[in-house]
Amino acid sequence: MSRAYNFSAGPAALPEDVLRQAQTELLEWNGARASVMEISHRSKAFIALAEESERDLRELLDVPANYTVLFLQGGASQHFAQIPMNFARRDQSVDYVLTGDWSEKAAKEAKALTNVRIAATAAVTNYDRIPPREEWDLDPGAAYVHIAANETIRGVEFHEVPDVGNVPLIGDVSSTILSRPLDVSKYALLYAGAQKNIGPSGLVAVIVREDLLERCPKDIPRIFNYAEHAAKNSMLNTPNTWGWYLAGLVFKWMKAQGGLAAMGERNRAKANLLYGYIDNSGYYRNPVERSVRSWMNVPFTLPRAELDEAFLKESNATGLLALKGHRAVGGMRASIYNAMPIEGVQALVDFMRDFAQRNG
Repeated sequence: MSRAYNFSAGPAALPEDVLRQAQTELLEWNGARASVMEISHRSKAFIALAEESERDLRELLDVPANYTVLFLQGGASQHFAQIPMNFARRDQSVDYVLTGDWSEKAAKEAKALTNVRIAATAAVTNYDRIPPREEWDLDPGAAYVHIAANETIRGVEFHEVPDVGNVPLIGDVSSTILSRPLDVSKYALLYAGAQKNIGPSGLVAVIVREDLLERCPKDIPRIFNYAEHAAKNSMLNTPNTWGWYLAGLVFKWMKAQGGLAAMGERNRAKANLLYGYIDNSGYYRNPVERSVRSWMNVPFTLPRAELDEAFLKESNATGLLALKGHRAVGGMRASIYNAMPIEGVQALVDFMRDFAQRNG
């Protein structure tokens, strides 16, 4: 085994205990004499798995009874289009708050389907902050307000759910879900690509208030209609059974770790350790306003861009993987999701300190 600390933004590291259990069960799962990937999604065994994983997710997030939980496909990017398709008419306005590349992409997809208003944007400062709530230009008649709770590329995060009045709030929580307790009731809909804190890529968790499902129009293809998926318990078509199974294992692992309160304490400690070193190093720099720094994705730069290649080569050789920043911004990025232990963050800090001393 040469398993290293994986700082990838996604697909991201999975808990080692989960991977070992999946390895053990790969050829034969739950007495089925076949892999979980090989049995019918409509079998009693898989339906029991699906129901149990939903119960565990509901328990972890304390999901209210009047919310439906769906396990779908398409990645979060498909839902950038699917959300306006279901919840806004073409002549209706929707409000988007832009805090980074992913909220930008979500707004761009929605523009093909409805009247998008940019209620607030931090583009002018290269997305290093979140516009103050009092500066947002919200339409009280909008179909919904959309935010990206955490921007993986720029490392900007909402640490409080914004109050948008009576307009339904929709949140892309792909990279922050399950990292700490979350008040689901403050949102009308949450959606999350699995490949950060839930499981492997190819699965999307959607948590939607039931009254919102009444808006879903009947003149769109059934496969894009959230109400149709809800009516079939996420089994309208063959789901990503492998992803669903692994997500269920991750939920069990989180519960064994102490639930989201414990996850939050660990994640806060990891973020404080890394940001604390960066801020006091006099060598590395994080560009994000401190009050909105992400706990999950920590971008940073070196004093000179010509050092980047050496940093990446040496860190990789040391067993610190996937630290290259997104191509849109360059520099470095450490993603420290739930599966990253604090020992991995300490190893990164130790390497960064040594590199700075040798290359100052």
